[in-house]
Amino acid sequence: MPRPETRYARSSDGAHIAWQTHGAGPLDLVFVHGFVSNLELHWEEPGLARFLARLGGFARVVRFAKRGTGLSDPVADLPSLETRMDDVRAVADAAGVERAVLLGGSEGGPMSMPFAAAWPERVRALVLYGSYAHFHPAVLPPDRLEAFVPVSTPSGAAAPRCAISRRDGWTIPPAAPGGRASSGSAPARAPPSRWPA
Repeated sequence: MPRPETRYARSSDGAHIAWQTHGAGPLDLVFVHGFVSNLELHWEEPGLARFLARLGGFARVVRFAKRGTGLSDPVADLPSLETRMDDVRAVADAAGVERAVLLGGSEGGPMSMPFAAAWPERVRALVLYGSYAHFHPAVLPPDRLEAFVPVSTPSGAAAPRCAISRRDGWTIPPAAPGGRASSGSAPARAPPSRWPA
């Protein structure tokens, strides 16, 4: 399957959100990925590429990179849930989606649920995959969650090891043999030159 073209939607606050569409089924499916998403790299992972191709076999699939990740605009701070919900709306509008199945994977689920509640006329169905409504203590107890949040959010130490972009110059580590990120760091990534005017 040829790789879809990456396009950019503009959110209400002016942020550019990278998105792609593929497939041509009778319904629209908006896939809200988890925390880290890079649209072009998804096609390089065979299992994910196969999954996406199967979704495209029965739906027109719309996917996007959340702000601060992948090819979307970098962020200065962690965006609010409302801001991220507006990014879903902006992408759906840019893709011409009137009413879609909303598929929230992992951290994309907590973002998809309030979107479906706020705009029920835009959501045909809500599907959650490997997701959660809240972080249950059995998954990560409160004392461990408090220690985890500072290193896993955009201001935390784990951020440079993720496919994240940020205005203050985070780097993306180069791939090591076997496709896993190494502990070294690459030069800071420049923003794509395809920003719309």
